[in-house]
Amino acid sequence: MNRMLTKLAIAATGGCLLSCSPNITQVSSSGKEATGVETRKEAALQSARDDATVTSSPNVTQLPSGKKTAGLEITKEPALEGAREDFAIIRWTTKNPGGTDVHYGIVQYGTDPNDLSQTAKSQIRLNRGHPETTFRVRMSGLKPQTTYYYKVTSTESTGKSDGVESPVKQFTTPAPGERIVAYPPQPVPQPK
Repeated sequence: MNRMLTKLAIAATGGCLLSCSPNITQVSSSGKEATGVETRKEAALQSARDDATVTSSPNVTQLPSGKKTAGLEITKEPALEGAREDFAIIRWTTKNPGGTDVHYGIVQYGTDPNDLSQTAKSQIRLNRGHPETTFRVRMSGLKPQTTYYYKVTSTESTGKSDGVESPVKQFTTPAPGERIVAYPPQPVPQPK
């Protein structure tokens, strides 16, 4: 039933997009170019039937997956984006990992660099048109003026690791009422 609903939703969306934009040309997964509004609708419906699959999880739709990137690496090291006394946001960038459309950025953290037993994660949808993916993860329930150690990784929606993990890094939360804004970089006030 879920598979049928998924196919219908994809087909309806494709049909609406094609009928609303009659001047576009649809190229199906078979590589055949369709011409004319009706032919484009048929091509979109057939493409949806051919390409849509549902994974074992009923809430995860997997469209034709991108190929997994070989030699995935972190291109911008994890860093503190911002923090208040009780939360912090960590961001990092990797090459686009491919695989499923939905991925999770994961931060393992704690107050001891040898015991990163707490976990925070955030869902992200990949943009296959971009060569890199930026992950942002919010860690909540932190204590003020406390040093936290962390490392980052990412997984596909299936739980399969993307195969990268950062070294352990650290930050210190600010005092109550203060905040840290590290990204985007803030201008340094100049004396007058």
